[in-house]
Amino acid sequence: MGTRWSLDLSGDADPQALEALVQSELDAVVREMSQWEWDSEISRFNRAEAGSWHVLSPGFFHVLRGGLAMARVTGGAFDPTLGAVVDLWGFGPVAVEHIPPLPDALAQALALSGWQKLELDETSRRARQPGGLRLDFSGIAKGHGLDRVARALEQAGHRSFLFELGGELIARGLKPDAYPWWVELEVPPGADLPPVRVGLLDMAIATSGDYRRYVEIDGRRMAHSIDPRSGAPLVDPPACVTVLHAECMIADALATAITVLGTEAGLALAEKAQVAAIVIERDGQGWRRTLSSHARAMADL
Repeated sequence: MGTRWSLDLSGDADPQALEALVQSELDAVVREMSQWEWDSEISRFNRAEAGSWHVLSPGFFHVLRGGLAMARVTGGAFDPTLGAVVDLWGFGPVAVEHIPPLPDALAQALALSGWQKLELDETSRRARQPGGLRLDFSGIAKGHGLDRVARALEQAGHRSFLFELGGELIARGLKPDAYPWWVELEVPPGADLPPVRVGLLDMAIATSGDYRRYVEIDGRRMAHSIDPRSGAPLVDPPACVTVLHAECMIADALATAITVLGTEAGLALAEKAQVAAIVIERDGQGWRRTLSSHARAMADL
């Protein structure tokens, strides 16, 4: 998946067998959901003819259905159908000539996008390509990958572990000392903030940061997160948003949505959804960290 992973596991296990198990699950996610793979399931769907229906693999269907559910919950702040827009800004696999994109090209990409254009047939596990719509699971696939690995480890009989993939974490069970898996939450590079630790017990953590991928236009840094309303990268978004949830896929999507909404509206969403969220902002004088009520209850400050 273009990133490194690590596994801390309690009990005896064959390291080679563990590595093979984890890697097979991650390779399956790439085959299904990577826009960088020409023959992946998502790439085939994105190239499909208008009006065509497609039977989806169980994992792909789960992520697509979950992404559309998160789009509804967040009022479209999370939208997994913005692939055409993402590509125009140079964040996808397609080489681009103009950044920022030409206005007509951006308007056309926005017209082809939108989560409400997508139809699902849950009975037969199918999705309809409305024509020109490009799915982009970059805000949700990694979280799904962690969930998938955790499920595979549990099915193999492992009950106590901490798995990390590209900065996202998922934990199951207690450590041998009967304590949760204590981890320190991510902060942006250079942020002068005291550490915050949380104890993970059957929980996951996902973080969205504007310092990970961005473009610079006229000296302004624009994050890779796209505002679905304007079709443009966010300007001066929260520097870092961390969400804790039992399902890493949901934490992943919510971290993106809170970033798009901004601190006030994003934390209001977190309170409504009853999830733990931590937002770090640059405030002109330094850094400010704000925790939702659920995050304050969980954090060791």
